[in-house]
Amino acid sequence: MTESLDSTREAAWRAYIEASQRLYTQLEEELRADCDLSFADYHVLVLLSEAPAQRLRMGELASRLIFSPSRLTYQVSSMQRRGLVSKEPCPDDRRGSEAVLTAAGLLALREAAPHHLASVRTHLMDDLDDAEVACLTRVFDRLGERLRASRDGSTTPAPR
Repeated sequence: MTESLDSTREAAWRAYIEASQRLYTQLEEELRADCDLSFADYHVLVLLSEAPAQRLRMGELASRLIFSPSRLTYQVSSMQRRGLVSKEPCPDDRRGSEAVLTAAGLLALREAAPHHLASVRTHLMDDLDDAEVACLTRVFDRLGERLRASRDGSTTPAPR
């Protein structure tokens, strides 16, 4: 049997789970109300806007979103119907596909970004001092590296 968490770590775990779910739900609700976008829509638009030529291979996009291929296909299809993205064959490999940001998708992102940034500031960042922001960054960077390494099959833990 796995050893249980001590009371301090259990309290930290529960606080993280509950607060992160509340934060995600609040950000999602505000994106939908203000811009008619889901959190996943917004994330796709951001990643494509930052990519060279505003396009990414579907596999790369799925990996960066931490989506299964079927979930990404559903997400891109939904966004395609709304004109936010298009799906095109890869120019250098006709077997693959790329998600491409459309002009309407870029406009939707530009309109949503100020609303989303205000939500992030209001519900998270403005309540943290510089030391807390630095601590969160260290913790989640390390956690993200370790989880990526374990998913990729690496057994080397990230340095502390």
